[in-house]
Amino acid sequence: MSLVQHWVDGATFAGASTRTAPVYNPATGAVQREVALATTDDVAAAVAAAKKALPGWAGMSLAKRQQLLFAFREVINARKEELAAILTAEHGKVTSDALGEIARGLEVVELATSLPQLLKGEYSENVSTGVDVYSIKQPVGVVGIISPFNFPAMVPLWFFPMAIAAGNTVVLKPSEKDPSASIWLAERFQEVGLPDGVLNVVNGDKESVDALLDHPDVAAISFVGSTPIAKYIYERGTANGKRVQALGGAKNHMLVLPDADLDLVADSAVNAGFGSAGERCMAISVVVAVEPVADELIGKITERMSGLKVGDGTRNCDMGPLITKEHRDKVAGYLDVATADGASIVVDGRGVEVDGEANGFWLGPTLIDRVPTTSRVYTEEIFGPVLSIVRVKSYEEGLALINGSQYGNGTAIFTNDGGAARRFQNEVTVGMVGINVPIPVPVGYFSFGGWKDSLFGDTKAYGTQAMHFFTREKAITSRWLDPSHGGINLGFPQN
Repeated sequence: MSLVQHWVDGATFAGASTRTAPVYNPATGAVQREVALATTDDVAAAVAAAKKALPGWAGMSLAKRQQLLFAFREVINARKEELAAILTAEHGKVTSDALGEIARGLEVVELATSLPQLLKGEYSENVSTGVDVYSIKQPVGVVGIISPFNFPAMVPLWFFPMAIAAGNTVVLKPSEKDPSASIWLAERFQEVGLPDGVLNVVNGDKESVDALLDHPDVAAISFVGSTPIAKYIYERGTANGKRVQALGGAKNHMLVLPDADLDLVADSAVNAGFGSAGERCMAISVVVAVEPVADELIGKITERMSGLKVGDGTRNCDMGPLITKEHRDKVAGYLDVATADGASIVVDGRGVEVDGEANGFWLGPTLIDRVPTTSRVYTEEIFGPVLSIVRVKSYEEGLALINGSQYGNGTAIFTNDGGAARRFQNEVTVGMVGINVPIPVPVGYFSFGGWKDSLFGDTKAYGTQAMHFFTREKAITSRWLDPSHGGINLGFPQN
């Protein structure tokens, strides 16, 4: 059985660890390879390689960095089917979804190619007689990136191209559940000429995460994952003096007003609730229906769910398996919670017929009506293909429900009333808002991130905020003396 190793200093790195973890094919339930789990010393070797490469990379011209990023973008685009096959094999998502993930990641690579514009400073001439002030942006140093299992290509591409464009070097720690995509990306970047040590990949579990958080030569940490882990990473990283952005979990609501196009709503709810088997931090997990539309809407959603084909992502299916058996069982357990709490299970995904092997980690699309807001089904992030319906009497009640959540990642409103939509976008306490758009993930030149317990730190991912996070600004006050200078003056310049 093959072993996924690390990538350090431009080459495969075995490391000293003898610990490994299984990497499953979620569609078959079989272990397809093992992944090496880094020790603290293995992480230190990767950080040392990144530190060694930093001066040369940070000193490289913007034009040369830009050329490498353009070449990296081209090789990913040319070989995206190869990368998509890796995503399907290790995560389980269907091929079309895998290709969509790559496309959204490429948006940020394309943004990173505009680094000469993104890194421009400001200049003010003659702020005082003969004095100019200008600013420059310089890299923070070695950056640690910790990415989740649900987007093995897109999330790393949200972070390391921008960090590298800014002149930093990177140690990437992907999820041990589906690590091969990160290794593939590092190899492709190396092929187009990225210097050794600029991008390193260490596979591992909590030991490697803590090693990055504690290492004195790591200047900044970017993380995406669940809220409890995001909070842990933020607190431990900042306690060690690091700059940290930690994107946490979500419980995304879709508010449906009575005037909405219910066919559009039903399509959107199914797409946003069950795409990628619901393993998205931007998935819609709660439809908040303002009465009297709930019954009609449930009928339309149920009709669409009946046509979904669940199975192996390499086949002609709409939705694949969940990532592991343990996660599948955890998600399925919420249906028992729903029943105990008095909710009504409209569509039960536990007995779904699949186009795939029986031992795959299957759970079909599930719809639950009349979910109490006190139930764990409502309050907790399920991260699976479970869509809840909550009925409310008014816009105000629905808004209060959304604003009362501990999470503030994404939300959506469906309505044909422009005034209601405008009111919602101003009143809702959520970081990303969709208006008749169910998954409001911003395009690459805006920034991604939520509010409340969905984001720890004050800087979002990609967009212009990424360059703010991955650089430090210097303000320089300059005077070039000429023969007519006025000599000693102990006061502040006045004119």
